[in-house]
Amino acid sequence: MSSLHRVGLATARHPWRTLAVWLVALVSLGGLAAAIGGELRDNWNVPDTRAQAGVDQLREHFPDSGGSSAQVVLHDDQRLDATVVEQVVAELHATEHVTTVTPRLSEDGDTALLYVRYDVPTTDSDIYGDIDPLEVAAAPAEAAGYQVELGGELPGTATEIEGRGELIGILVALALLVIAFGSVVAAGLPVATAVGGLVAGSSGVMLLAGLTDVSTSAPTIATMVGLGVGIDYALLIVTRHVERLRAGDTPVEAAARATATAGRSVVGAGLTVLVSLMGLRLAGLPTYDAFGFATAIAVVCVMAAALTLVPALCALAGRRLMPRKERKRAPGLGAGAPRTSTTDQEPLTARWARTVAKRPVAWALVALTVLLALGAPALGMRTWPQDGGTDPQGSTTRAAYDLVTEEFGPGANGPITLVADLEEVSRPEVKALHAEIAGLDDVASSGPVATSPDGRLAVWDIEPTTAPIDEQTTTFLEDLRAEVLPDGVEATGYTPILGDISELLGERLWLVVGFVVLVSVVLLAFMFRSVVVPLKAAAMNLLSIAAAYGVVTLVFQHGWGSSLLGVDHDIPVSSWVPILMFAVLFGLSMDYEVFLLSAIRDDWLDTGDAHGSVVRGLASTGRVISMAAAIMVAVFVGFATEPAVVVKMLGVGLAAAVALDATVVRMVLVPATMTLLGKWNWWLPGRGRVEELDDAPVQV
Repeated sequence: MSSLHRVGLATARHPWRTLAVWLVALVSLGGLAAAIGGELRDNWNVPDTRAQAGVDQLREHFPDSGGSSAQVVLHDDQRLDATVVEQVVAELHATEHVTTVTPRLSEDGDTALLYVRYDVPTTDSDIYGDIDPLEVAAAPAEAAGYQVELGGELPGTATEIEGRGELIGILVALALLVIAFGSVVAAGLPVATAVGGLVAGSSGVMLLAGLTDVSTSAPTIATMVGLGVGIDYALLIVTRHVERLRAGDTPVEAAARATATAGRSVVGAGLTVLVSLMGLRLAGLPTYDAFGFATAIAVVCVMAAALTLVPALCALAGRRLMPRKERKRAPGLGAGAPRTSTTDQEPLTARWARTVAKRPVAWALVALTVLLALGAPALGMRTWPQDGGTDPQGSTTRAAYDLVTEEFGPGANGPITLVADLEEVSRPEVKALHAEIAGLDDVASSGPVATSPDGRLAVWDIEPTTAPIDEQTTTFLEDLRAEVLPDGVEATGYTPILGDISELLGERLWLVVGFVVLVSVVLLAFMFRSVVVPLKAAAMNLLSIAAAYGVVTLVFQHGWGSSLLGVDHDIPVSSWVPILMFAVLFGLSMDYEVFLLSAIRDDWLDTGDAHGSVVRGLASTGRVISMAAAIMVAVFVGFATEPAVVVKMLGVGLAAAVALDATVVRMVLVPATMTLLGKWNWWLPGRGRVEELDDAPVQV
């Protein structure tokens, strides 16, 4: 008896005890999270970059200038009253942690830009995500009837996830499961299990926040992935459980056997997801560490729920998991009774697999063409983290961004701070450099030079003629650093930091890809005792991910249907998205690979028929994989409706990749290539001839 069988048997025999243990665990975790859990906050430090070096210099020599910043924008159709503006400036000066407030009036006098600096970084708990003091300080302007908008660094941390993505995903998943099972009980069980696991995972994420900085977006991404895989894992076990009920097993026996068989795939699939998530640590940013750990916590919790809660609930539900008509039939004579061998009674997936197997080369070429065509736009992908210009219309940060662009020019949304070390650059050199940069075509304005209290640094701000998100701004910054700034002078501030993040993540993507692919291939080779299968699986996953990159590029960078998602203009792909998408998708794609290959492998070991096992394996798993993929697509599309652009892009990319993986890859490319390879699918060095492959059953 395997360990998974023992787990399934124990929880199915004692379902109420299992539920009680889970209830105690959830309450305990919730209590711990409330008592010692931390608060969510983004960590924007970018170690080992030039922009971060400039920030560190400012923090050391300008104690009051290395903190966070914000923009308060006052606007009226008529000329602003100077008295009201001065009153708001005074109120802002009196706000805790504010060091300077620099007012700037538009040429026509109808808009004031108040640039606020703090003496603490954005991540400080005293100010993070808290815009109430800014709103209170701007109350005199609102009382005068002025439009007041908040933008910049600090207000950007107050953006909230609406949470409708989870609700949409759950409702659609329930509808699909009711259609699939014909039973409300069977439909609700996977969703209830996934939600239970996510509740535990959410408490775990808050406990993690007590130990390290956890991004405000991390719980949303963890929920998105956890909900999708949690429903899928539970669905797989419930499906196998219902099959055993139809074969005549008692509910307890069926639950134990389902956990022993389908549970192997759940464990294997979960491990591949966790391996992929650990690759995020190689991204080089603390934020990604939190993304990886938070999502891993959610995946572990939903795996535990699938392996313990599902068999317990299945045992309690009994035959109510089956459609009402089938409950009246004798066990073994239901829909799961043995089928005759006529082609007309074969599952559609089996007939489809035979069709692909007849012309594997042609079908493989068709699938490759589709994936490569969709992936081609990714070659022109341009990345940029995000700023107020990518926020949804109706938000105060987007309104502030648009007002600043209209009244002061696009570069005012992302000034560049130049920091000169006076021990390396002389004052006359600084003066000459200041004049030279002010005369550049790409510079709209240049501020006065200020010296640090200790006389170590000379600092001044410049505004580009283009917006931070504009490609021309990136080019200008690169040229400025390479051709104009001498040693001892750094460019830092909002725009350079975002540019360095984009460059760093672009470079680290390939390191993450290499690590995740290598470790996943080794893991699959161990699981399936094959070299060809994991290499082929990795290649196919890379193709589907590349196609998903192309879809995201088309939708957001080229505007193909982006208006349907609430995006009103073309924007670059967020720099956060490619690495996150890859780590999550590679693991999710391996989920379906493990489900399918486990069935094919088991049939191959039983029959030795390399070609027939592909058809039978696809036939036995095609329905559950298709349903699982449809549910996951629904979950991800639901999250694509969230206003946060990073979550929106991830939702679109993950939905596209899963849809392609479950159709083009699993239904066409896998059967075509496995048919072509035959017994070579299961070749492993040291076995000798292919015909002498070890027939020992695989254990996951």
